[in-house]
Amino acid sequence: MGWLDANLLTMLNGLALAALLFLIAVGLSLVFGTMDVLNLAHGVVSLTGAYIGVALLDPATGTIGFIVAMLAAAAIGLVLGAVLAAVTSGVSDHLRQALLTLGIAMIAGDVLGEVFGSDVRSVPPPAFLGGSVEILGRSYPAYRLAVIVLSLIIGVALFLVLERTKAGALVRATVADRTMVEAIGVRSRLVLGGVFAVGAALATLGGLLAGPVLGAQPGLDNTVLLLALVVVVIGGLGSIRGAVLGAVLVGQVQTLGVSLLPDLASFLLFGAMAVVLLLKPAGLLPARYGTGARA
Repeated sequence: MGWLDANLLTMLNGLALAALLFLIAVGLSLVFGTMDVLNLAHGVVSLTGAYIGVALLDPATGTIGFIVAMLAAAAIGLVLGAVLAAVTSGVSDHLRQALLTLGIAMIAGDVLGEVFGSDVRSVPPPAFLGGSVEILGRSYPAYRLAVIVLSLIIGVALFLVLERTKAGALVRATVADRTMVEAIGVRSRLVLGGVFAVGAALATLGGLLAGPVLGAQPGLDNTVLLLALVVVVIGGLGSIRGAVLGAVLVGQVQTLGVSLLPDLASFLLFGAMAVVLLLKPAGLLPARYGTGARA
């Protein structure tokens, strides 16, 4: 109990980081798991969301302004996802996908750097979440707690859509047997393109929400992409529950590692990934497409 009390805030920070990583990584996981597209531009899509926060958020931003910023980030993400889906639709080889999307990421990153500059840009939290709340006698930023709650709500909603709606059933059916879906008159490319667009929208939304925590700067997209890939590898492709579990593990290992063993923090993260790959090569909770897909 003494150790838990001493590291409570660090663990909460780990949950906040996990919430942000989940929003970013779940789209990457679903796109790779459903469309079989290795999208290395996912990090710069998230960074775009952070710069949307730079442009639209200020210390006086109220509830309406914050909601507008989130809607704008999601809308721009949908457009970016649709464009990426169209660009990669004819590329089936993973190496070519990686090279193509990496090139797009490098160009987009340079464009963002030209527009917003190369300095670290801070993103203030909205005014109504600028204070702190008391948790077990400790003061904790209200914004980070709100991010955890919002991420949880989005995750539950996404799970219910994929598991309990006709749209979700159509996505799973398209992944399991595209030919059969095409035979009943549904254009599978549009279905999978929609998944790509939603995944990108979650990434830009995650980037916007990450702005007050991580800021916005060139190169952040590479860091975010790397962490998101670790989350996907640990959790398993195409799985929402896997993305949740992977994000929580990465968030806690990252924050507790930096706090308790700063010299070994990076080794702990990739060591945990290596252990998972040795024991569960497909990840801890991978989706099982074609045999009763699970989110």
